[in-house]
Parts: sequence; structure tokens; C-alpha cells
Amino acid sequence: MEQFIGLENLEMFGQLALALLLGTLLGVERELAKKKAGMRTFGLVALGSCLFSLISVNALKFIGGAQVVGALNFDPTRIAAQIVVGIGFLGAGIIIFDSSKLRGVTTAAGLWVAAAIGMAVGYKFYAVSIFTTILVLIVFVVLWILEEKIVTKLAYRSPDADERFTD
Repeated sequence: MEQFIGLENLEMFGQLALALLLGTLLGVERELAKKKAGMRTFGLVALGSCLFSLISVNALKFIGGAQVVGALNFDPTRIAAQIVVGIGFLGAGIIIFDSSKLRGVTTAAGLWVAAAIGMAVGYKFYAVSIFTTILVLIVFVVLWILEEKIVTKLAYRSPDADERFTD
């Protein structure tokens, strides 16, 4: 029990909780915007990415330490690279092309960034991950409002205006 509640594990528990919180914050906006991927999806993507990052950073401690590095040919960046590939697959499933309209691109991009935020937390880049979350929320909320105003103005000017990109 002492190993479970050890200082190192408590720090990792905090990292996982922070990643979940930051991902969920991004998902709240998507949920309010009535998009397909919401709080749970964004939270889980950030949490999973954080966990994979923690595994990649800490794996050698659990399999024998530095003395086995040469024997195992262990590269923790491989796990990070596979997170990016996996999120690309998940994002592709969210993007829909329907009646010459592209939907889900912003949500897919948001999931991609949520994965990066989770990875940043896993690698202990706390300030960067929090700042990135703020920037993504600005993109989701502020730029969406600006985009809506611009698209609405252009739509009124041109009778042929066709909204090709929606999310």
C-alpha cells in the first residue's frame, strides 16, 4: 500500500487528473456547441495520452533501469509518435463529408491538441499544457464567434454563398 501512495505515484496521479481536467474543459465547449465529441471524449483523449507519456517516461524504472537500455533498444519517443497516429485515426472517424459540406474538422483538430496537452502534462510541461488549453478555448469560442459573423456577412453579400466548411 505504501508503494501505491508513494510520492512518485501521487505526482503521476496529479498529472493524470490535470490532463483529464484540461481535456474535459475543451470538451465542455464542444458539448455546448452540440458537437459529436464532448467532455468525455476530450477528457479521455487527454488522460490516455498522459498515461502513455507517463509510461514512456517511467518504463525503464520498472524494467531494470539504465543497465538494460542498450539491451532493449528502448526509445520513449516511439510511444509519443504512436499517440499521434492513434489520434489521427480517431479524428478521421469524426470528420464527415456530406452534401459537399465538411463537418467535424475543428473537433478532430481539437482532439489532436487534447492528445498533445495530455502528452505535455505527462512530460511535466504543466504551464505549457495549461496555456495551450487556454489558447484552444480561445479558438473554439472567440474565433468561432468571429467566424460566424464573417460567414454571415459574406452569405448576405453573395446569393450563391455556400457554406462548405462546418463543424
